[in-house]
Amino acid sequence: MTTLYVSPGACSLGAIVTLKALGIPHQLVRVALRQPGSLIYEINPLGRVPTLQLDNGDIITENAAILPFLGDLKPEAKLFAPIGSLQRARIQEWIGFANSDLHPAFRPVTRPELFVDQPEAQQQVRKKGLERLHTLLGHVERRLPVGQWLVGENFTIADAYIGVFLGWLPRADIDAESKYPAIHAYQKRYISHPAVQAALAAETQLRNNDSAQKLSA
Repeated sequence: MTTLYVSPGACSLGAIVTLKALGIPHQLVRVALRQPGSLIYEINPLGRVPTLQLDNGDIITENAAILPFLGDLKPEAKLFAPIGSLQRARIQEWIGFANSDLHPAFRPVTRPELFVDQPEAQQQVRKKGLERLHTLLGHVERRLPVGQWLVGENFTIADAYIGVFLGWLPRADIDAESKYPAIHAYQKRYISHPAVQAALAAETQLRNNDSAQKLSA
């Protein structure tokens, strides 16, 4: 069975959403992050989630690789798009943006201690980080289609991924409803999607039962 190593509340949510949307049998394994001795370091030396382990033992890391791989397993689900199509390029464009820009933009805001030790300097890092984050959110706000998903009418792996980070705005003390109405409306659609509901329920089950580190679906 396909195994996905995850941590509730992390960006691994996007991969869980994708598995749920595709209906692929899988096992979720909860791992601790940034803790020496955690199981994740045995699977992925970088200690990151999501990490996908295939039935034959092969390992795939990074959302930007995992999500397209999964999407291609069931093309009939239309979570990805045909090779050579503009739609496929647009989906990859959003994934690249999330992976290289949007996700890293949260680190100086929510974890400024990664960059500097002094509390006063951390506040400056957070301030500059917020400026960068707002710039990126403005880009998303302007590009979001009204009442649709990121790339047309179908929910895709791009939505599965982008929606994770838009759900992190409260962590940065950003009120999307007042500042970014298009993002707020999109996030309501995202949270209501059946695959997202199933993924969030799976995370909650892993989080609430500390003794159950594995969950099959």
